[in-house]
Amino acid sequence: MFRDRRLLLIYAIILIDVIVGSAVGPILPEFVKGMERPQLWLAVGTALFLGMQLFSAPLLGKLSDGYGRRPIFIVSAIGTFLADCFLLPVRVGYYFANRLSDGVTNGMYATVRSAITDISPKDQLFRNLGIEGAIISLGFVIGPAASGLLLTTLNIVEGEQAKAVALMAVLLSSVNILLSWLLKETHANPPGVDTTTLKQELVQALNVHLLWMRLVGKNQKHPGLQQLVLMQLALTLSTGYYNYMVAFVSLGELHLDAKGISYFFMFFGALSIVISYVFYARIADHINQVRAIFWFALLGAPTLVAYGLVGKSVVALYVVVAIDCFTLSLIQGLIEGLMAQRTTDDDRGEVFGINQAMQGFANFVTTLIFGLLSLVDLRLPYLWFGLCMAAVAWQAWRFERQPQVTTAPEQGERA
Repeated sequence: MFRDRRLLLIYAIILIDVIVGSAVGPILPEFVKGMERPQLWLAVGTALFLGMQLFSAPLLGKLSDGYGRRPIFIVSAIGTFLADCFLLPVRVGYYFANRLSDGVTNGMYATVRSAITDISPKDQLFRNLGIEGAIISLGFVIGPAASGLLLTTLNIVEGEQAKAVALMAVLLSSVNILLSWLLKETHANPPGVDTTTLKQELVQALNVHLLWMRLVGKNQKHPGLQQLVLMQLALTLSTGYYNYMVAFVSLGELHLDAKGISYFFMFFGALSIVISYVFYARIADHINQVRAIFWFALLGAPTLVAYGLVGKSVVALYVVVAIDCFTLSLIQGLIEGLMAQRTTDDDRGEVFGINQAMQGFANFVTTLIFGLLSLVDLRLPYLWFGLCMAAVAWQAWRFERQPQVTTAPEQGERA
């Protein structure tokens, strides 16, 4: 099925990383339980986690171009392990420490996409990046399922549930250290990065304007890249609902407990992986990808608004998430595939790093916005998410009507 078995190892690393992240999701409300306005503190923690990508993603991407993908995988795996150790004392201070440290290592996903693109033949690029999305969805199934199975099988009492799940996350994240060590390099003969360049990268990573100007420069080399990043930013603003979902279903009218949240994400992830796999393995390469983004986003905008209207009905929540899986959940892989086509071996990590940094900034912004809106009404953030998804449709409509000159990347030649 795969011409290069390194893909299987990369997918395994992604799967475990997402399992760990999604497994701890249902227990995070426990860390802010008893505090005034707990939904706000959950939002602050999420903002810290996502905002750190603004700093880490370009730096890790640049380092992966200079020193190879494998060292970044190893460092990120170790960082995630240490971050999960912070969750063992179930206290709010350690929760914020986890969000900060785990946010830094989460910047590795620029390296993940670079590594996949490195070894993907041109005719399999959309499929391989789409499978990455399906693997992420699978992780969202297994993570909550593992938490629910652990809590149910061992009959762990409510006060000990968070610590038990955190310990499971620590053990699983240690496995990724071993897998990352076993991964063979995908970026042959990296040129290295001098100290001056690293210092400049660090300074620039903290300056959104400089990041944008670097993107403008890359757009001159890879026409169409800038508009794809704009599309990605609008999508990121809308997909903030992933991070808001736990607070909404636990603190809103639905009042789901940890098990209920786990079951919901199991359904969400299971349906998403089936649909995503079929779509990317059989359909994505044979359609107009930009037009598909337009229609998925156009249908996805009212779907997001509908989340806020489910009231107390769990059935309505499951119906809306099913529509979600058939529409807006398919957009991410399409944009990444179009973006990957506009990179080369020399700057792939840097381009994906800049993109993930911009996503980190967008995530930080949308988290602050939905956190403030939730103080007014827990349903109100979904109106914001719907408007941002409508902006994705608008960007796709503009993109399709502008002549694009694509650059042929050199991926797959060493696979």
